[in-house]
Amino acid sequence: MVEPVPVSISFPTEEEKILKFWQDKDCFQECLKQSKNRPKYTFYDGPPFATGLPHYGHILAGTIKDIVTRFAHQSGFHVDRRFGWDCHGLPVEYEIDKTLGIKGPEDVAKMGIAEYNNQCRSIVMRYSSEWENSVRRMGRWIDFKNDYKTLYPWFMETVWWVFKQLYDKGLVYRGVKVMPFSTACNTPLSNFESHQNYKDVQDPSVIINFPLVESPEVSLIAWTTTPWTLPSNLALCVNAEFIYVKVKDNTTDKIYIMMEARLGALFKSESEYTLLDKFPGKTLKGKKYKPLFQYFAKCGETGAFQVVTDNYVKEEEGTGVVHQAPYFGADDYRVCTEYKIIQRDQAPICPVDASGCFTSEVTDFAGQYVKDADKNIIKWLKENGRLVNASNFKHSYPFCWRSDTPLIYKAVPSWFVRVEHMVDKLLENNGKCYWVPEFVGEKRFGNWLRDARDWAISRNRYWGTPIPIWVSDDYEEVVCVGSMAELEELTGVKVTDLHRESIDSLTIPSRCGKGTLRRITEVFDCWFESGSMPYAQVHYPFENRKEFEDTFPADFIAEGIDQTRGWFYTLLVLSTALFGKPPFKNVIVNGLVLASDGQKMSKRKKNYPDPGLIVQSYGADALRLYLINSPVVRAENLRFKEDGVRDVLKDVFLPWYNAYRFLVQNVQRLQMEDEIQFLYNENTAKQSDNIMDKWIQSFTQSLIQFFKAEMDAYRLYTVVPRLVKFVDMLTNWYVRTNRRRLKGESGTEDCLWALETLFSVLFSMCRLMAPFTPFITEMMYQNLRQLIDPASVDDKDISSIHYLMLPQVRESVIDKRIESAVSQMQSVIELGRVIRDRKTLPVKYPLKEVVVIYQDPEALKDIQSLEKYILEELNVRQLTLSTDKDKYGISLRAEPDHMVLGKRLKGAFKSVIGSIKELTNEQLEAFQKTGTIVVEGHELHEEDLRLMYTFNQSSDSAAQYEAHSDAQALVLLDVSPDQSMVDEGVAREVINRIQKLRKKGHLVPSDEITVYYRCQPEGEHLDSVIQAHTDFILATTKAPLLPFPVPKTGGVIIEEKTQLKGADLELVIVKGSSGPRVSLNGPACTYVNLRVKVNSKEQEGVVLLENPKGDNRLDVDKLQKVCSSIFGTNNTQLRFFNSGTELTSKTDLQALSGKTLSVTSGSSSPGPIPTADALLCPYVNLLLCDAQPAECQTGEVGTLLLVNPVGQNGLDYSGLLSEAAKVFGLRSRWLKLYLDQDLTQELPADSSVKSLDTKTLFVRVLPTTAES
Repeated sequence: MVEPVPVSISFPTEEEKILKFWQDKDCFQECLKQSKNRPKYTFYDGPPFATGLPHYGHILAGTIKDIVTRFAHQSGFHVDRRFGWDCHGLPVEYEIDKTLGIKGPEDVAKMGIAEYNNQCRSIVMRYSSEWENSVRRMGRWIDFKNDYKTLYPWFMETVWWVFKQLYDKGLVYRGVKVMPFSTACNTPLSNFESHQNYKDVQDPSVIINFPLVESPEVSLIAWTTTPWTLPSNLALCVNAEFIYVKVKDNTTDKIYIMMEARLGALFKSESEYTLLDKFPGKTLKGKKYKPLFQYFAKCGETGAFQVVTDNYVKEEEGTGVVHQAPYFGADDYRVCTEYKIIQRDQAPICPVDASGCFTSEVTDFAGQYVKDADKNIIKWLKENGRLVNASNFKHSYPFCWRSDTPLIYKAVPSWFVRVEHMVDKLLENNGKCYWVPEFVGEKRFGNWLRDARDWAISRNRYWGTPIPIWVSDDYEEVVCVGSMAELEELTGVKVTDLHRESIDSLTIPSRCGKGTLRRITEVFDCWFESGSMPYAQVHYPFENRKEFEDTFPADFIAEGIDQTRGWFYTLLVLSTALFGKPPFKNVIVNGLVLASDGQKMSKRKKNYPDPGLIVQSYGADALRLYLINSPVVRAENLRFKEDGVRDVLKDVFLPWYNAYRFLVQNVQRLQMEDEIQFLYNENTAKQSDNIMDKWIQSFTQSLIQFFKAEMDAYRLYTVVPRLVKFVDMLTNWYVRTNRRRLKGESGTEDCLWALETLFSVLFSMCRLMAPFTPFITEMMYQNLRQLIDPASVDDKDISSIHYLMLPQVRESVIDKRIESAVSQMQSVIELGRVIRDRKTLPVKYPLKEVVVIYQDPEALKDIQSLEKYILEELNVRQLTLSTDKDKYGISLRAEPDHMVLGKRLKGAFKSVIGSIKELTNEQLEAFQKTGTIVVEGHELHEEDLRLMYTFNQSSDSAAQYEAHSDAQALVLLDVSPDQSMVDEGVAREVINRIQKLRKKGHLVPSDEITVYYRCQPEGEHLDSVIQAHTDFILATTKAPLLPFPVPKTGGVIIEEKTQLKGADLELVIVKGSSGPRVSLNGPACTYVNLRVKVNSKEQEGVVLLENPKGDNRLDVDKLQKVCSSIFGTNNTQLRFFNSGTELTSKTDLQALSGKTLSVTSGSSSPGPIPTADALLCPYVNLLLCDAQPAECQTGEVGTLLLVNPVGQNGLDYSGLLSEAAKVFGLRSRWLKLYLDQDLTQELPADSSVKSLDTKTLFVRVLPTTAES
């Protein structure tokens, strides 16, 4: 049976109930069971680290994944959804290093790798429960039990297999490469990692002189912002094609060589220097200069300390002379290798250790951290006459994305995967992927692929998957291992774990007489692991071979735009190298969620609200819809605003909930008043003749059609706005314009049509919205499904909305003509509302006429067909349609867009604007049709001009009508005053006050009431309006309206004094209609008889299932407690049976009213019970006459048992009074009991209580001294 829907709702509380429902029913697993034989839809979940808490970025990506996978399930696919965890790498090690105070490799060596990795292992899943709770609370369905972790040995084994494939294909090599290096984490980073965290910093900016060997008085001058690289200088580089100059500094008389285009870097004006010579850069090639430091002076013997040329030297910054430290810059390394200043296989000249400190070779600065050494190096340069200029320079510099410390560029021995050779294949495979939005794949990702460099996959760390390479001491013999079995075969040792502590000690005998092969110390970059997840998560190729190959590439992945240089990239590189195909078919890329001020969200700054508190306040559905209905789904950034989440509740959920509540309310009214049970059967539902029914049905089917097409194309950013707009169409147009039909005011048949229409639309909407807002749709569905005809349901399980498939499009119902007609009607109504607002004419006040002028006669016919809705919504008496605006003295004028035209026309702007204002009505009508017009030689378009309608001042219409228009329609409202209409408006104001007071008193339409009123001063305008419009007011309020006085016996619910049109209006709402009360037949409250057999003792009695009527309703748990109290069973666990069937916690007791239940304890079963269900105990009904119940009670009718259990606890007169007071929560008040509703026959104190059985007593509450 459908449950009543409360007026107010707490969405977060309802969501918690739904979570419990899903958990109790194991709904996610049930979904997977139901779909196991359907076609598979493959989804990869990118693994997050569990060392940090989930933030809005994770919630957003998780929501997108949840929506698409739910949609796929509802579209008829089987979708495995497994959660993955990234467990290795810098994030974990960095946390441990901070905690244990580890500064470098020496500290790890002291504690041992095994202990270090144990420490890492202990925090890997630190926040896993918070992650699981957050993901679950957001309504995301994903399997945590059947997860994958990158630390599982079977996952690591597949990573080894992937690497072995690359190695066997010749794609792996060892080299020295200048790479971004994190000194805090003691490891190189890949190029894409180094691009993740740029910051604006102030660095020292120095210009240094390098005297020429051939002319020591002449110096080349070079500029750098990294003075710490100067001790390693081996060359100077110039651009061969650019012009260089020899100049004398007029202040110091020193002679310098620099690029002509960069003179401004040292001199402010030409007067500060004298030009001595000018020549191309190539003339400097090969010239020797005096080294800065002597640390590596021997390198001069192999060609160091000379000038070289390369076109990477630009004229935009510095002096045009670039100092070369080949092991600290990628270009430096390339250029110095080309000039054979260094050899690829020589010992690197790299006097900086893994922690970023100078080694002992640099004697003056040994042990100093390089960035700290800058100031000491500058001091040395100054003291030794080599410093020309020193200042500060602000620029964007890369920081470590984990430790947030500056990166340096440093040459490190590294293992690489060749990528540069397969750029064309990467681009080809990327072209096979469908990117949403498209530009990310084409531009951002495509550009990154075009410049792809070989990928450094090794890290000099500990907690990670070890690179499975064993080498001889001279690196001449190399063995790559691809599985645990192969390792056992080669080493003779069986292993169950692949971390360093388990395998570093294992050796392989040389096959070439080179002694023993040992494993290299490096581990994989964790991006290599996450890029391997498609294969490793299923332990391919060791298991699940066919299953994987049948479902690869994945149908869908989704992550943030920052992953274009991360996970998206590594997935594509590995799948291209392994299989020559892309790893996924479809990808949605989201933008970043920023703080409300546009800054990055920061825990330290606390510049964003806690996601948990947002969900607690507004619910997960609201947060989901806010994030998804935003630019962030188009890969743009979103400034997170809490108000936006609140607005989802206000603008979407509450109107939608109210439409659902209104449906249920009227279904229950139909059942109660007309005794018609409403059941919806889509197969047998008749097509309604009502145009608004046809419109909303057509609009719904068009939406389903659009929804499926756009969701199939993964365009969430087009779907969600349409769904949100649909809520507005349903609530503000369909329900609003059909309220009377839905309430049954136009007959039962029409009411059923309207209810069936509203039900079918809400049901379709719940199914469409289920992937987006899984909670609210489940909540509504659990009640709505009670109204579905069981005959229309197949045998399948439909106990959750998420088990249902999406509704099929019923194309026969789509009627674009009706949709267009209603759209035109809406435009007319909205234009009319604007006019009313502009003239401050509330809709309550009727107006004589609305005139609609439209050039299209067909459109006018459509508007005519919807006349009654226009008249009702605008509250006008008459609709006039016309194609002739001249008849009403109206002409067009043009308003130019000053900003647009100002930018385009520049000097001609003023004269063109003047000419625009002179355009005639005929010219503008032509422009209206064609969309273009030429003014003073400039072609103008629709975006340049806004057309406005104006009245000719000589026209009579100017005073009578007010006009407003859009691109098609012109609406005129007759705003001239009319007394009868003003009076009707006042009567509508009275109706409004009554309805608001009703709402304040928490009354529902089915509550019987009478309204009493009094106007002061009497006989004035307000009083006469009410008297003249009593029937009109009654027709809307459905409650008798009577003048004061209020009868003494009237149970006052609520009263209010208010001001209206300069008069005082007093309104009092009294319980019951104004007619005489009918006596109650039988007990007022629901009840059950009980036959109790506990501990060999048999008793009989009654339990009231509510008291007063509608209050304190019992469930089975509460029934236990009440029985224990009445029958003295001392908290024995009781069992209740109805005709031999045991009651459960889910049994609806109200449905058992009037039945006799058996009560036993333990394992004993009830014996047969008599079939008579008459009330076992004598009773009286109570009716509260002149007061409100207290203590949170609302009912004014109750029942009192005079004896209970049978033959025990009989009441006397004083007991009657005190128990009656308790029923209505009036324990502290004096009461009197009467035998009649006029309160003239008081119950005598000496009355026989037994004689009152089945009677009704009327309860009067005596006033307190304060009240009297």
